[in-house]
Amino acid sequence: MDFPALQGRTYLNYGGQGVLARSTLDTISQCFHDIEARGCFSIANNRWCAETIRSTKQRMAEELVCAPDHITLTENTTGGCNIALWSWDWQRGDRLLLSDCEHPAIVAIGKELQRRCGVEIDILPLLDLGNSGDPDLVCQRLVAHLHPRTRMVCLSHILWNTGLVLPLSAIAELCHARSILVAVDGAQSVGVLPLNLSQLGVDFYAFTAHKWWCAPLGVGGLYVNPQIWERVHAPYVGWRGLEGHDRGAKFEVATSAYPLYQAVQTALTVHQSWGSAHDRYQRLTKLSAQLWHDLAHIPKVHRFGNQSPPCGLVLFSIEGRSAAEVSLWLENERQIFVRSLPEPKCLRASVHYLTQPHDLATLLEALSEL
Repeated sequence: MDFPALQGRTYLNYGGQGVLARSTLDTISQCFHDIEARGCFSIANNRWCAETIRSTKQRMAEELVCAPDHITLTENTTGGCNIALWSWDWQRGDRLLLSDCEHPAIVAIGKELQRRCGVEIDILPLLDLGNSGDPDLVCQRLVAHLHPRTRMVCLSHILWNTGLVLPLSAIAELCHARSILVAVDGAQSVGVLPLNLSQLGVDFYAFTAHKWWCAPLGVGGLYVNPQIWERVHAPYVGWRGLEGHDRGAKFEVATSAYPLYQAVQTALTVHQSWGSAHDRYQRLTKLSAQLWHDLAHIPKVHRFGNQSPPCGLVLFSIEGRSAAEVSLWLENERQIFVRSLPEPKCLRASVHYLTQPHDLATLLEALSEL
């Protein structure tokens, strides 16, 4: 498979942004040309746009196992989480529960809810569990941090800074028994975990296409559980929400970069060519386990977590060297792309099913020189 961004470099930062196949890049270009050829804002183009919206939701729904009209198209995970958190009619003194491992974007939404609506923020401690927290312990901590006025819990399915996979079905059951909504940041899970959103039980599941799906920047989605449809309200509205035939459009606004939607479909075709969701997950976790185990043989390398990661995120640090310094050196001197994280202060290698064994060997060889 042809991925221009992989030529001449070792790419291990899929948790930040995926790489585009040449076929995906070609789709973007061709679609923009086709729009011009048909005539901008022509009847023919408007029909093509409507069909592109429909088919993109259909392809996403097939991958996530849910109904297409339960998906709202967004720009990214943060956009979806904003819709979810602002869709509730918050009252002063209501409480929102986040973990201490949420992405800064989610923290920012919480702070704005606090400022505007007087919402109280509670914090569920998960950072200390590393990448292998016992599901029962996670649930015990969750219950201990719920409050009679907790209205919503917002958590990541896979924590971006530890790689811990949360037991979402159990969390949703515990919260729903107390009439608490569950919103999920799926930025690090969509394209990694085999998912069935119809059975997961959560109320909102926000995701992006530009990370593990290796689709273009600027397209994401939000799954909304149909059981809560009448309880939540669109934080902003547009003409797409007036169409009536697609419930997911309730939270959509207006004109989008429709060629990117088509490119997502191309990316998903590439994605699915690597086998089933289970096959892809097995390959990814096998490669991440290999890297995690091999890191133990390099002096001064300290691995994060007590076991190989249950996802593609492998975290480690170099004794006596800052993560930012090492990340910069790897990129500038070896064309190896990993990410430095602020908390915990470490490096994060994102291992994809596209990753090859020689990519891991290249990283290990470079780290051995430090």
